[in-house]
Amino acid sequence: MSETSQSVRRAIRLRRARIGVLTAATVVSVLMILLVLAAWRNDYLISSDRGVTTGEVLSAGRLRSAVIYVTPDGETHNPKVGVLYPTNLTAGERINVEYSRSDPDLVRVAGRDVRVAIQPAVSVIVVVWALALPALWLIVRAGRRDPRQRVTAPTAG
Repeated sequence: MSETSQSVRRAIRLRRARIGVLTAATVVSVLMILLVLAAWRNDYLISSDRGVTTGEVLSAGRLRSAVIYVTPDGETHNPKVGVLYPTNLTAGERINVEYSRSDPDLVRVAGRDVRVAIQPAVSVIVVVWALALPALWLIVRAGRRDPRQRVTAPTAG
């Protein structure tokens, strides 16, 4: 294998690595933005047709907590996706919940809204780019280190 073909392969690998890092960081950032937008949408749906009641926390976790509550019409609800904004809940705790009367399975802890989701989403974006930018810098630097790498595309003539 000639030095030129090795340089071309190395340039291709570095370009793919650069594109991969940029793609991964961008995808994670977009997903975090979509997460905040989805939380805002859910809050809007709850606020536009809000019902308030007391519920009991069946199980509590950092990312998902199950609650059970009874709406004024006497129906018991235990949403499969749990309650929105479930941090700092404990099993057995009685909490106030806000739900959408048109979709009682859309429920959040009373007094919490999308603002709870913004800080973690921004934190994830900052960490992802704090990792991606040095990685991109190293990839670009590795490409400049080898002068043989400067391969130009053939011109049509």
